[in-house]
Amino acid sequence: MDPRTPLDAGSRQAEHEHATTPSRSGRSALLGAMFLMATSAIGPGFITQTTNFTVQLGVAFAFAIVVSILVDIAVQMNVWRVIGVSGLRANELANRVAPGLGWALALLILLGGLVFNIGNIAGTGLGTDAMMGLDPKLGAVLSAALAVGIFLVKRAGAALDKIVVVLGLVMIGLTAWIALTSGPPVGLALKNSVLPEQVDVLAITTLIGGTVGGYITYAGAHRLIESGRTGPEHASEIAKGSVYGIVVTGIMRSVLFLAVLGVVHGGAKLAEDNPAASAFQQAAGEFGLRAFGVIFWAAAITSVIGASYTTVSFLTTQSTSARNRNLATVAFIAVCTVLFLVLGKAPVKLLVFAGGFNGLILPIGFTVILWVAWRRRDLLRDYAYPKWLLAVGVLAWLLTLWLGWQSITGLQALWS
Repeated sequence: MDPRTPLDAGSRQAEHEHATTPSRSGRSALLGAMFLMATSAIGPGFITQTTNFTVQLGVAFAFAIVVSILVDIAVQMNVWRVIGVSGLRANELANRVAPGLGWALALLILLGGLVFNIGNIAGTGLGTDAMMGLDPKLGAVLSAALAVGIFLVKRAGAALDKIVVVLGLVMIGLTAWIALTSGPPVGLALKNSVLPEQVDVLAITTLIGGTVGGYITYAGAHRLIESGRTGPEHASEIAKGSVYGIVVTGIMRSVLFLAVLGVVHGGAKLAEDNPAASAFQQAAGEFGLRAFGVIFWAAAITSVIGASYTTVSFLTTQSTSARNRNLATVAFIAVCTVLFLVLGKAPVKLLVFAGGFNGLILPIGFTVILWVAWRRRDLLRDYAYPKWLLAVGVLAWLLTLWLGWQSITGLQALWS
């Protein structure tokens, strides 16, 4: 897969000049990579999941959020460091480790990404319905058209970076406002973040799988390669970007948790068919419902963008022209939209099946990342990989193996 060639003296000098002269576009792309990782995780399932666990666990859910953020950071710091320093995508690295493994990983990403993107497109329709009362199918088609438009503009990469950053900030801002309105018991939540009233292992593992599982693991790291901020000289910057991306996700999860907690802690009952929308409406009336629509739509459309971009990055190489990559991404969005219109929504069994694949992708892909960090210094351009980071990664990897086993068990139960 797209082997790297040795740098001659002139290209080494050019690389050095590029590394020592930061550009505004490079910084913007790095910021975009952080938010692409974060907003890919913050989808319709993220919002529903967080709401349901808040209702079930109350203030004790704070501990699950903290633990999941720490594990997510351990995973992403290793993924970003290896991909960023090597300048190779996960599928390219996998093919260097074992020929054909990268394509197998790409197939898993494609299967999971296709089904989840149908769900994401359905989510945009639900968002426009809550936001402005638009027919969900029409809202979904218009949203898909917007996503297609982003990849058809002349500077698609720059447009993508701006869109995910702006919508990410809009989601956090509106949710924080609802959290302030709902009046959650912040002190009690802070106490439970370190001394929980109960520990729910299922909640923790579900959050981890939803934040760094499947294509989400590689969304930001693959965008990072296109930013030009790769190689050992950018290791520190890469490390900060990986942490900040997870922090953005954690902030959104936390403010959403507080927004819902403020409603349910007072004894209010949420509507079973759409508990998140119900919580926002009870917190801030009609404005709350419309705000929920904006947040849900923003979460869905950024996930459509993230899933499509990342899936196609596994099906192409770095030698593929930007135009062809963008056209492939447009085709992927179009196929998902047509399937949504035909199916109405992704069948529940398929969504569960795709979730199981996400659980399998994480340990397979992460094994490749850690193997490269430990044994393939040649792929890291002779970079001395931090031993402490590798050790932290191995601990997180052991957890991903357990998650993978749970996924296999779940898939067996699904089809038995």
